[in-house]
Amino acid sequence: MGLLSHSLTVTMKALVFLALLGAAFAAAEDDKIVGGYECPRHSVPYQVSLNAGYHFCGGSLISSQWVVSAAHCYKSRIQVRLGEHNIAVNEGTEQWIDGAKMIKHPRYNSYNLDNDIMLIKLSRPATLNSYVQTVALPSRCPVADENCMVSGWGNMSANGSKFSPKSKTQSVAKIDVIGICRNAYPHLFTENMLCSGFMHGGASSCQGDSGGPLVCNGQLQGVVSWGYECAMQGHPSVYARVCRYNSWIRSVMSSN
Repeated sequence: MGLLSHSLTVTMKALVFLALLGAAFAAAEDDKIVGGYECPRHSVPYQVSLNAGYHFCGGSLISSQWVVSAAHCYKSRIQVRLGEHNIAVNEGTEQWIDGAKMIKHPRYNSYNLDNDIMLIKLSRPATLNSYVQTVALPSRCPVADENCMVSGWGNMSANGSKFSPKSKTQSVAKIDVIGICRNAYPHLFTENMLCSGFMHGGASSCQGDSGGPLVCNGQLQGVVSWGYECAMQGHPSVYARVCRYNSWIRSVMSSN
């Protein structure tokens, strides 16, 4: 392996570690999008929490029985928690449903996180109501400077310095699609990836947000994948570009 390839592998392993680190912090940290604010209760009804005894990733409900998340969030056993706002308490709106099938994209690359997308089939259909709803798949790819929204229960800071064990409420941030992402990650970025946030920093997804939704004009355009630090200047968050996977998603759903 060449020096550059080795360097990229080490870098991506570190980024995957950062993306998954939220699982370790989930039981103790103030779970917020960096630079975001608390969502109005149940205002993001398509967002789900993936749970393995703790919140470790997010996801998006795209039909009553299917969830989109990130491939690097894969576990052999996952409980999907829908209708959540504060994941620390039972508010009476939740539906907890086991994942029956976890299907990673067949070309998922764990070294550079290319094709970082996964489908989860629920063991039974979710009941759609005012607390649990679906989000539409994209009818087109996003454009630069398009206004979007990212949500989740991820960390409020990259170093875990924010500590408030009683606060586990969902947060949201309004951010822009960035059309110059190759400049931020020249050796890592692929055509299957999308960047969103602000080049000057200030707002982004963070640890524990992995797999969660980036929604633009009511359509699921991104799946939180990776990044370098959280909301760091010059390093926006990277997402799987969902518009490139419409055919794969529909094929998996119809054959399973």
